[in-house]
Amino acid sequence: MREIRIVDPNNLWFTSDTHFSHKNIIRWCGRPWETAEEMDAALIQKWNEVVPKDGIIFHLGDFCFGGADRWKKIRKSLNGKIYLVMGNHDSSASQPMLNLFEKVYGGVARLKVDHQEIWLSHFPLLCWTGSERGSWNLFGHVHTMSVPDDKQLGSDFPRVNSLKTQKQYDVGVDFNNYRPISFTEIKNKLNI
Repeated sequence: MREIRIVDPNNLWFTSDTHFSHKNIIRWCGRPWETAEEMDAALIQKWNEVVPKDGIIFHLGDFCFGGADRWKKIRKSLNGKIYLVMGNHDSSASQPMLNLFEKVYGGVARLKVDHQEIWLSHFPLLCWTGSERGSWNLFGHVHTMSVPDDKQLGSDFPRVNSLKTQKQYDVGVDFNNYRPISFTEIKNKLNI
């Protein structure tokens, strides 16, 4: 697998599981909106508040529901150059949808940022190359929620927590105040 190298770590963000236009995700994950339209507007606003127009963002899957026109409309409204690591709900996306991204990865991508090796995946990895030497795994899929007292909630949390190492981080929107998270923030959270 070819490694992606990032020159400016200060212009780099990660996210996952936006599920744009997915009405049922609101109920399933307890998201604070009444309609998919309200959710989409809020997620777009939060995204654009942190990601500049020239930002680089890796979306780790489950981007959007709906057809190609919906995907185009959502993509057009988001800042940054987006690289997509496909999630389980992206597998039915047609080629015109996938052409909206800088590059699309089938399941896992390997990134190098400031000498830090990072494995990007939709699902959390049990083990990965270099984990014993400090490489990270950034993932989504689990829809873990962070609540004010730093507790984590979600149906997958007990299982994920038992597997998660100090070098793994859930970049999903449900865990990160419904916005992308920067490389620097993740580095600080992992105490590196």
